[in-house]
Amino acid sequence: MEILIKASQLILSLSILIILHELGHFIPAKLFKTKVEKFYLFFDWKFSLFKRKHGETEYGIGWIPLGGYVKIAGMIDESMDKEQMKKPPEPWEFRSKPAWQRLIIMIGGVTVNVLVAIAIYIGILFYYGEEVLPTANLTYGVSCDSLALEMGLQNGDKIVSVDGQEVDNFKKVPLEIIMNEARTVQVMRNGELENIVIPSGFVAKLIKQPTDFISPRFPFVIESFGENSAAKAAGIMPGDKIVGLNEVKTEYFDEFKTEIQKHKDQIVQVKLWRNNQELTLPVKVSKEGFIGVIPQSLDKFLKIEEKKYSLWEAIPAGTVKAYTTVSDYLAQFKLIFNSEVQGYKQLGGFITFGKVFAPEWDWMRFWNLTAFFSVALAVMNLLPIPALDGGHVLFLLVEIITGRKLPEKFLEYAQMVGMFLLLGLLILANGNDIFKLFQ
Repeated sequence: MEILIKASQLILSLSILIILHELGHFIPAKLFKTKVEKFYLFFDWKFSLFKRKHGETEYGIGWIPLGGYVKIAGMIDESMDKEQMKKPPEPWEFRSKPAWQRLIIMIGGVTVNVLVAIAIYIGILFYYGEEVLPTANLTYGVSCDSLALEMGLQNGDKIVSVDGQEVDNFKKVPLEIIMNEARTVQVMRNGELENIVIPSGFVAKLIKQPTDFISPRFPFVIESFGENSAAKAAGIMPGDKIVGLNEVKTEYFDEFKTEIQKHKDQIVQVKLWRNNQELTLPVKVSKEGFIGVIPQSLDKFLKIEEKKYSLWEAIPAGTVKAYTTVSDYLAQFKLIFNSEVQGYKQLGGFITFGKVFAPEWDWMRFWNLTAFFSVALAVMNLLPIPALDGGHVLFLLVEIITGRKLPEKFLEYAQMVGMFLLLGLLILANGNDIFKLFQ
C-alpha cells in the first residue's frame, strides 16, 4: 500500500508539471498562430492510452511515462518528422515564424515551471505558514550518526557556523556543508569553541547519505505507546522521562536508541523519572530492538519559530523561496561534474523520486516536492543540450545574433545527438537506482 501511495503522488506531481510545462509551449504557439498537431501527457510510441482530436490538435495520454510533448508543425523535435520538413514552409509552421516568436515559444515551458514553483510556494506559505528551527535554539546540541562522528562531530555539539558563516536555519546546515563543499564547522563543545576540520573528500560521502547525518537532540519523555507495547505492560507511563538503560546513562532519545539495539530479545532495566522519583522497571526488548514507546515531539523541548503569512506577505516570500530553491539546485547541480565529489553517481531515477514522497498522503509535503520538481524541470530544460528547450534556445540565439538560420540538416543531427545524450542520462539515473537496490 505504501508503494502505491508514493507512486500515485509521484505520477500526479509529474503529470501536473508536464501538462503545465507543455502548456507553456502550446499557449504562445497558438497566440502566434502556429499549428500544434499534438498535445500529449507521456509518450505515445506506437499507440496511446487515450486520444481525442479537437480542432487541429490531437490531445492524448501516452503509455511511456517519461515526460510529454507538444508537436508543433514545422519544428525539428523528438518526432523527427523529416517528411514535413522536406515540403515548402507554410505560414502556420514554426519555421516560418520570426526568430523572436520562436524564442518565446521555446522558453514558454521553462517560464511556466518557474511561475508554477513561485505560485506553489506562495500558496504553501499562505495556507500552512512556515516552521523554522533556528540553529541557536538547539538547547541540547545535535545527535550524530556514524558519518557525523567520523567527520569529527560529537553528540551534544552545538553548531555555531559553517566555514565561519552562521546558518540561521538548522535544516540548512547539512545543505550548506554539501553545496559549498565546506572545509570547517565551528561548534560549541563543553563550553568551548571548537573548529572541526572536515576531512578531504568527505562531501562525497555526505551526498550518499539517505537521511540527515545530524539531527536535533532532545530528552526522552514518553508521549504514548505502540500496539502490544512491552514498555506499557511493564508499567511505564506517559510523561515518564527515560534516563538510563541497565547501567548506561541514556538521558537523550538518541542515546537510548543506540543502546537499546545492543539488547535485542533481552530483558533490560529501564531507569526513569516520575513525579521527581527515580524508578527502575524491567522491560522485555523485542527481536527488532524496540520496547513500543513513542517519544514526545521535538517542539516540546526546543523553540520552533512559526510564522503565518497574509496573502500579500506570502507573495514576496514565496518568490524569494523559489529564487533560493533555484540557487540551491544550481549549486547542487554543479556537484555532478565535480571529480572529487562524483555527484553523478548519486543521480536518481523514478525510484529515487518516488522514495522522497511520504508513505501516507501528505499534501504539504506533496506541494513542496512538486514545487521543487518544477524548479528542477526548469533548470534541466534550460541546459544547452539539443532535444531540450535549452538546445533550441541556444540555436535561436545564434540565429538572432548572426541573422542567419542554422541549416535544417544540422538541426536534425543535433536533435539526434541530444536524444542519445538524454537516453544515456536516463539509463545512468535509473541504473544508479537499480544498483543501490543490491548494495
